Amino acid sequence: MDWHLLIGQATVNGLIVGLLYLLMAVGFTLVFGVMRMVNFAHGEFYMLGAFAAYFFTTRLGIAFLPSVALSFVAAIVVGSLLEWFILKPFRKDELNGMIVTIGLAMILQNVALMSFGPDPVSMPSIASGATTILGITVANSRVYVVGFAVVVLLLLYAFLRHSRGGRGLRAVVEDSETAAIQGVRARIYYPLGFGIGVGLAAIGGALMAPLFSVSPFMGQTPLLKAFMVVILGGLGSIPGAAIAGLSLGLLESYSTLFLSTSTADMLIFLLVMVGMLAFPRGLIGRGEA
Repeated sequence: MDWHLLIGQATVNGLIVGLLYLLMAVGFTLVFGVMRMVNFAHGEFYMLGAFAAYFFTTRLGIAFLPSVALSFVAAIVVGSLLEWFILKPFRKDELNGMIVTIGLAMILQNVALMSFGPDPVSMPSIASGATTILGITVANSRVYVVGFAVVVLLLLYAFLRHSRGGRGLRAVVEDSETAAIQGVRARIYYPLGFGIGVGLAAIGGALMAPLFSVSPFMGQTPLLKAFMVVILGGLGSIPGAAIAGLSLGLLESYSTLFLSTSTADMLIFLLVMVGMLAFPRGLIGRGEA
């Protein structure tokens, strides 16, 4: 048994899954930071992003990367409209907002079920061939997914740090009342923040669509893992989410080398609970969004 190869493949798989959790968790954190709302429909936007990429690629014949970008734009538009027309009355109302997002999740899931049916569908591979990195052969499709996810996260960082809209969004996340005193029109940033947050979930789903099957029920597990990442990393902390997301992805991948999937999941939940007891405020605590 070639342990070098097995561990290398597990590392690559762990990074891919960790980046997925990171995209989901950053979007989840952004929505909570802006609206103080736990968005239980976040997993359904991941699912819709996967179906959008599938539709654009297989039905319309659009190349994969433009399909991912279109999925992101579509999610921002849909998310912003849903925030403005449905979620607006529940801004900063955590309990009622949570209940409304659960209902929204059920609606979106059933829309996908009626549109695409209950059976999982598969997308064709986005690239052929493989690349050898440090003696480890990695399919080019996985290399592209990792590269694109990293680019998305870097662009998000640049937007939040260096653009006027990003600075306004960060100000609303930190303290909406103080931001309003400084002339930041918070009512603009609520739908924008929600749209970008669910757009990141949609990108995660679109990137994973060629690697896994696509179904109306695929968003439930990523939502749970994203919630774990957000809590473990520190609610509101994007650096904490980055550390927790990548660590969780690698831990999952390594543990499945030696344990069954159910046992590995049990171990991961146990370690997350221990981590929460050791770091009640998260690994980094509340950081800048």
